[in-house]
Amino acid sequence: MKVDTMREIDRYAGVPLTFLLSIVASIARIFRKIPAKPNLQRTLFIELSEMGSAIIVDPAMRKLQQEAQAEIFFAIFKSNSKSLEILNTVPADQIFKMRSENIFVLTVDVFRFIGWCRKKKITTVIDLELFSRFTAILTFFSGALSRVGFASPHDEGLYRGNLINYPVRYNPHVHIAVNFYSLINTALGYHDTFYATTPVHFNDIQLQKAAIDEQAVQQVKAKIKQLYPAYTNQPIYLLNVNASDLLPQRKWLPERFAEIAELLLQADKTCIVLATGAAAEYEYVANVVNMVKDERFVNSAGTFKFEELVPLYSIAQFMLTNDSGPAHFAAVTNLKVFVIFGPETPHLYLPLGGNATPIYLGLPCSPCVSATNHRKTTCITRPCITGIPTQMVWGYLHNFLQQQKLVEVG
Repeated sequence: MKVDTMREIDRYAGVPLTFLLSIVASIARIFRKIPAKPNLQRTLFIELSEMGSAIIVDPAMRKLQQEAQAEIFFAIFKSNSKSLEILNTVPADQIFKMRSENIFVLTVDVFRFIGWCRKKKITTVIDLELFSRFTAILTFFSGALSRVGFASPHDEGLYRGNLINYPVRYNPHVHIAVNFYSLINTALGYHDTFYATTPVHFNDIQLQKAAIDEQAVQQVKAKIKQLYPAYTNQPIYLLNVNASDLLPQRKWLPERFAEIAELLLQADKTCIVLATGAAAEYEYVANVVNMVKDERFVNSAGTFKFEELVPLYSIAQFMLTNDSGPAHFAAVTNLKVFVIFGPETPHLYLPLGGNATPIYLGLPCSPCVSATNHRKTTCITRPCITGIPTQMVWGYLHNFLQQQKLVEVG
């Protein structure tokens, strides 16, 4: 299902349904009193549409496990569920994978979700989506008495009724990881208003590193050799040239990625530059690779399985990427990542882990997408992205290469 279709459903069907269910929820509270503190014994997290958020929320989930001895469950779109396998914080049998191909299967899976929640005896739901009516409805359908999620008590925000009974004011001025921590602190009872007054410092949020399987590393190296037979452990530089359809405005110009590839190949005569991507992105990636007439610039789109990304990142020197999922997947390794930001801001979405450097113009119009506009923009010219010159990006990369002594200083 297209992203805009989901937005329309959430707006035109979600608003009236949320309104009606809010009435039902208000009546239910007469007979089922909300406890002063949520029962966190079996807590379900809901984050359907963002693969990167499944990584960003991981420290918050571990905090809940450690401090409340909570058993963790997760609901996510099936197409995004692989992201939960990177750190394996949530057991596979405790993940509900919702299909989103069309409205029929989505409706069927809502009913499956209702039954699954009863079977798993969910006690509390934490809605990680910013202002989605659909996920608010799912929290109510879960049957959990305690429902924690973002709210806009005195701010202009997207209406989603009063289905969330432990509301937390979303703060658009702090990193999303801090906002996720605030949800957890509310669930733990650290404060008793919708203002998250418990201090959370971004630099204190530690992301778990993934275990690197040596056999998987060797499989990745074998695939690289298939793509480039002359490969003998030369330095590998990764270019992630695409971004998801959720926000296509995030894509830096293909020809500038090609220019960066040329500069890398000129600066380091031994390196291999891999253009990464999913199988569905092969043609888009091929367009970039074909702009450079050098066999050391290789199209690897569709070559590596999702579970092979972490081993691939573990043997690469760095990755240049659009603001998208791979930037967050790489954060569980020690890989240096340069992330190009445009319609969103690194102040809210910089990958965790301490190894990410943002490349960002910070125009007066940026960021133009937010929680209150369903992360939708109609900007076509995209000066926040198209205005980032090749030399600006190359400056970051070249300085790093010199520091790592991969190219000569001078």
